[in-house]
Amino acid sequence: MRSARCMAPTYISPLLFPNNMEINRCIFPEGLLYDTEGLVWVKNKDKLITIGVTTILTAIAGRLSKVKIKQVGTKIEAGKSIGTLESLKYFGAVRSPISGKIVEINDSIIIRPKTVNDFPYSDGWFAKLEPNRVAELGALETIENCHNKINSLIQQLHVRCFVAFPDHEMFEIGVECAATLTKLDELLTKIPIGEVVHLVSDDPTADLEMIRWSEQNGQSLLETRSEGNLFHFIVKKTK
Repeated sequence: MRSARCMAPTYISPLLFPNNMEINRCIFPEGLLYDTEGLVWVKNKDKLITIGVTTILTAIAGRLSKVKIKQVGTKIEAGKSIGTLESLKYFGAVRSPISGKIVEINDSIIIRPKTVNDFPYSDGWFAKLEPNRVAELGALETIENCHNKINSLIQQLHVRCFVAFPDHEMFEIGVECAATLTKLDELLTKIPIGEVVHLVSDDPTADLEMIRWSEQNGQSLLETRSEGNLFHFIVKKTK
């Protein structure tokens, strides 16, 4: 189920979740309950349980191409699947930590699966259940209580959280920056405005060259990060 190299988004609306905890650059809203085994979150409100997936699970899956959710009225036992996530490299179940009956599903993520990548704690919610055994919530944890577990998972799985979830990846190791930027320009001509590229380079001049390139081309350089001799760049096509 779990891969060794993962990426995740960090964008979370401050209006929906004014209090967030950052763990290794990954953001986890307070006020939710977390199932660290299933990598899902739960919100208990108005006698209904909303279930969604964490950024760790979207990182493992990668850019989602398909989401399936079981029908309204389906009865679910704790630990059983309420649906599935699928990408080019992943297929796996989303498991409910709570027993109950599905009373509402998020049709919008079936139409646009990447919403789950981009907004896992808001627009990317999965389903709402009417719980059978509210006591099962006692097995879940707040982010304050499961901080250490989450931190260990992020390190174990080598999860990287960026300011936006990448639509495309470019690993340009051993390639001069000028050649890399030519490839990046070519890619940007082929993708829609708003899509995001994760670029990795080991060219020692890459950080300065990317700033210059962004200013000259008017494309948005959302994030620059160095890890050892590697640079990670998050670029958003803006025109």
